[in-house]
Amino acid sequence: MFQHLLVPTDGSALSEGAVRVAVRLAKVFQAKLTGLHMIPEYRVFTHRIDMLEDTQERYAQLAEQHAEQFLGVVAQAAKDASVACDTICVAGDHPYEAIIQAVEARNCDLIVMASHGQAGVPGLLIGSETQKVLTHCKVPVLVFR
Repeated sequence: MFQHLLVPTDGSALSEGAVRVAVRLAKVFQAKLTGLHMIPEYRVFTHRIDMLEDTQERYAQLAEQHAEQFLGVVAQAAKDASVACDTICVAGDHPYEAIIQAVEARNCDLIVMASHGQAGVPGLLIGSETQKVLTHCKVPVLVFR
């Protein structure tokens, strides 16, 4: 049914759960899997503690280490299940845009992603990346909670 799944990860426990689901689905469908991690652009003025404490070079170094770690989880899970997998890391400010671009560039036909379930007024005002993917993407999205 599906031939190429995309699984975005931010390294959270919810994302790791989505990775496990994506690997199982890829195995069942005999599909290829692509893991995606997006590194936020470095900003001098930010609310993110990791950017406030580091220089741009140190932030980039740590962000790449985290990306390797997060994508390594995807690659290892796929390897353990004998699922064809590749991983990509991109830099940007809007994860949903990176997800949609990866889907289009790699001809993915299903996205398996976690939702952190931001509810209430913050969810309405800010909106979740998952909601933005659901709104703007043309392929099916399986949301893991």
